[in-house]
Amino acid sequence: MQHTRHLPSLLALALAATLSACDRAPAPAADAAQPAEPQVVESQQGQARLSVVASGLSHPWAVAPLPDGGFLVTERGGNLRRIGADGSISEPVKGVPAVAARGQGGLLDVALAPDFATSHRIYLTYAEPGENGTSGTAAAYATLDGDTLTELTVIYRQEPKVDAEYHYGSRLAFDDQGHVFISQGDRSFKPMAQQLDKLQGKLVRLRLDGSIPEDNPFVGREGARPEIWSYGHRNSQGLAFDPRTGKVWESEHGPRGGDEINLPLPGLNYGWPLATHGIDYSGQPIAEARGKEYEGTESPHHVFEISPGLSGMAFYTGREGKPWNDSLFLGALAHRNLIRLQLDGDRVVGEERLLQDLGERIRDVRAGADGNLYLVTDEDNGKLLKLEPPRD
Repeated sequence: MQHTRHLPSLLALALAATLSACDRAPAPAADAAQPAEPQVVESQQGQARLSVVASGLSHPWAVAPLPDGGFLVTERGGNLRRIGADGSISEPVKGVPAVAARGQGGLLDVALAPDFATSHRIYLTYAEPGENGTSGTAAAYATLDGDTLTELTVIYRQEPKVDAEYHYGSRLAFDDQGHVFISQGDRSFKPMAQQLDKLQGKLVRLRLDGSIPEDNPFVGREGARPEIWSYGHRNSQGLAFDPRTGKVWESEHGPRGGDEINLPLPGLNYGWPLATHGIDYSGQPIAEARGKEYEGTESPHHVFEISPGLSGMAFYTGREGKPWNDSLFLGALAHRNLIRLQLDGDRVVGEERLLQDLGERIRDVRAGADGNLYLVTDEDNGKLLKLEPPRD
């Protein structure tokens, strides 16, 4: 396994909505601002409460709640930060891999290993720089030792690397059978999503050490990459396992219209670019598209005809009798809100939009062990937010 290291920039402190986003010099980690009073958020099922845990973050991309009540937050420019439960923001964590921080690329997802309590291992996805201006989605794990990553090991590299700045994905999700799933995008090379000898536009399944499971659907098939779980994905920025069923759910950006939620099954083709509910940004049809459906491809489990710009997703389950129980939450970048889908089993039976007045791009959402939701906003002055669900 190859080892890699490095890092870039970010910072500031917690609270409210008026921190200057102009000066990005690192601030001392020590003083956390006093938290403001939570803001009341009206919802269909009662009043929620929103508060700022930390602000002054530079385009935060993902948040991972830690067992001690703190958080890990990635910034797209290449920094990983520890944020305390009191809102204090650390200096950049050392030992993060070098990233291609251009366009939509940079440091992307962060997730705790299933055995984090004993191993202190975390996983990262990021845009990895290559030769001659190329880059590709990559994944690595490392041991978190205070404010340093050690033993960083790259377990996945999207191949081939290409010269483009878009559609990296990428999210991580773990099943309960020793596998990590890694989502990514087509890198704006649409036909690659259908080509099984390339990794663009694929959902990948590996063992936790990066080795390839023998029961992956394309193992042993000539001309197909054995890492692939499913294919025909455009740009997947949401990935999570349903705790009730163990099924993996995936959300992806459509082009102009047609954002999707899928429940990817092994070896199946989810259509892009042959089947889509969207059109090109120019207003013209997608050249490769054969319609909203196409023989041999799977239709979306749920589709948004007008694209919210789906990003991170989180299930809120196991809270019988609570107002938001059995919900799926999704960040929305284009519509600048938080989407709550009410579930009945796998079926989506209701939808509401929250945090419309916030007016910020919600890049990630996670459910904390404390029963609250945690979000990051993809802005120059990005925030880590806590959303407390309605109580009754």
